[in-house]
Amino acid sequence: MIFGFFLGKKNPKISEYIARPLIRFGIPLSVMGLLLKEGIDLNLIKSAFLAFSTIGFLIVLVNTFPIFKNRLPNYTLQLAGLIGNTSFLGIPIAMALLPSKTINFTIGFDLGTTLFAWIFGPFFLQKQSLERKIPNIKALLNALINSPASRGIIGVLLAYIFQIDGILGNFLWIPARIVIALAIIIVGTRLGLITNQKGKFFDLNEEIKFSILLKLFILPFIIFLVSQLLNYDFYQSSAVILQAGTPTAISTILMAEAYKVKQKIAAKTLFTTTLISIFTIPILKVFLDTFNYTNR
Repeated sequence: MIFGFFLGKKNPKISEYIARPLIRFGIPLSVMGLLLKEGIDLNLIKSAFLAFSTIGFLIVLVNTFPIFKNRLPNYTLQLAGLIGNTSFLGIPIAMALLPSKTINFTIGFDLGTTLFAWIFGPFFLQKQSLERKIPNIKALLNALINSPASRGIIGVLLAYIFQIDGILGNFLWIPARIVIALAIIIVGTRLGLITNQKGKFFDLNEEIKFSILLKLFILPFIIFLVSQLLNYDFYQSSAVILQAGTPTAISTILMAEAYKVKQKIAAKTLFTTTLISIFTIPILKVFLDTFNYTNR
């Protein structure tokens, strides 16, 4: 990632050349390789439900109690604090740091987050928008179709249908590991590009600091507690907690722009959480490793 960071600062276009084919083809193929090796199971659905229900519960909690509502007064801040970049950052990081057996938990959490964001996000934001657009299912379908996780799952199902899962799984195993390395480099180049942006994007002002705190610290801690209650093992817990600790998703900017609601807030939260996550994600991993070691 550090190599990618300096590469992105020196050559801003390098990310465009590599990222598009990597996201369209590389990560889905990598997901296919891991899923074909481990198989799709109910853990994917359980993890999706965990993400969907936890985000939903926290949205209700924030809007019910004034102590929370006063600190996160609009839906843009709330979504930015709860919807993470689970597809394009979370999946590559999990594949790099965790064994392949956790892939169902990682992908499930991504799907649950994506579903919540595109089912409820537009409905929340249109309440505050002067443009009363009626949210439709098109954005949700586009988000799901364009998700690397969804494409990977579709590819796996097709492999099962045509009975080539064994051959394809073996063929994709080594390329899957190469893609993981490239994805981490791309994450670094994106961070390098952010630091080249003009304007004050790294911002810890009063308006967005609680959204940042929720996204990078509170949500991962809540998922940690829930995973312990559900008796997840170390690797299962690590998969969902690392996903919960990803920075704000770009979908929050897309929705804020579409409904013209607090677009600058969404952009600043995304850029700031992404930069801070350079430090918080490794800290999360160290915390999880330490917790596992002390509880053996």
